[in-house]
Amino acid sequence: MKLIALLLGLLTVLGAWETWRHGRHRRRIPVRVHVNGTRGKSSVARLIGAGLRGGGLRVVAKTTGSAAALVHVDGSETRIRRRGGPNIREQLAVMRAAAAERCDALVLECMAVRPDLQRTCEHSIVHATHGVITNVRPDHLEVMGPTLDDVAASLGGTVPRGTKLFTAEEAYAGYLEGVARGRGTSFKLCRPGDVTEREMAGFAYEEFADNVALALAVCLDAGVAREAALAAMYGVTPDVGALTRWPLLESGRRVEFVNAFAANDPVSYVRIWERFGLQRDCSRVVLLMNNRGDRQRRSKDLAPLFGRELPAAHYVVIGTDTAVFVDMLLRQGLPREAVSDLSRLDAPALWQGLVELVPDGGMVVGVGNIAGIGHALLDHLRARSGAA
Repeated sequence: MKLIALLLGLLTVLGAWETWRHGRHRRRIPVRVHVNGTRGKSSVARLIGAGLRGGGLRVVAKTTGSAAALVHVDGSETRIRRRGGPNIREQLAVMRAAAAERCDALVLECMAVRPDLQRTCEHSIVHATHGVITNVRPDHLEVMGPTLDDVAASLGGTVPRGTKLFTAEEAYAGYLEGVARGRGTSFKLCRPGDVTEREMAGFAYEEFADNVALALAVCLDAGVAREAALAAMYGVTPDVGALTRWPLLESGRRVEFVNAFAANDPVSYVRIWERFGLQRDCSRVVLLMNNRGDRQRRSKDLAPLFGRELPAAHYVVIGTDTAVFVDMLLRQGLPREAVSDLSRLDAPALWQGLVELVPDGGMVVGVGNIAGIGHALLDHLRARSGAA
């Protein structure tokens, strides 16, 4: 009994010491930006980090999206390797490392999905000076759902206390503003129109205006001039899951690959189809779906869009549990000859199979998930295009 009491006492002391130590690290970082939302978190975190750095601040940024990474004060980047699954305690180590680099600002992408863990990330770990919620869309409904209102409530758990909240989410702006007001936090809604077409033309990859507007608002609030922030953002290294277009020449034919693997939710994919005008002319489009057996809810949400909101000349399915997804497509009326299961092919063979399906000047759009074969295919395309 005495041993148990001793162990409990020791654990209490260790917990109190860790809390004190973390608070000390946190206080050494004057600007703390916590980025949450359904889509675009990694992109917005990178944009904010670059913009703040453009204003002369020493910045550490950490993303947890398609490939978790730590961007150091000198702009160099380190991939985060995990022995097990993601754990929010990782944020403690990141803040400790950021404090050691004597940074002026830390930009953290929220890595939690469960509503209780999202609240813990903000109110026990980050204590953001600038809270960011990119948007509220239907994803991870099995954890944050079942409704979109539930998703909004979950994301609202990271609204900071007594500081500032920035969002590009219009449909739930009233709800988020109410949460912010209840926590003594100011609220700012950022809109795509806050950024001009000329300013958006400076990006070398496909970026969304609402992401840029959101990042700019945070940088301006932190005292960075608009022109300096934008200039730095133009040179940002996009997240591996960012919407990118790669033109390639294959056997004398022009083929473009669009990396949209990381969008994941129906609303985001419809926006991408609208952005590229694919509803008007899909005759040259091959839609590549990377399916994951452990994301069946996501697959069920996306399948009804195929052939309707996401039209294409041909549909290719890869990944895991592909037979289930192919059956979904056939049962909703897609012709058998328009659907191919290429899940048994490795990345080089898969790309060759896709090229054979695409006419000259055609486009392959990757959707669904980036894990597994998605990463392998992107690596293969980088090698073929000569990209680093």
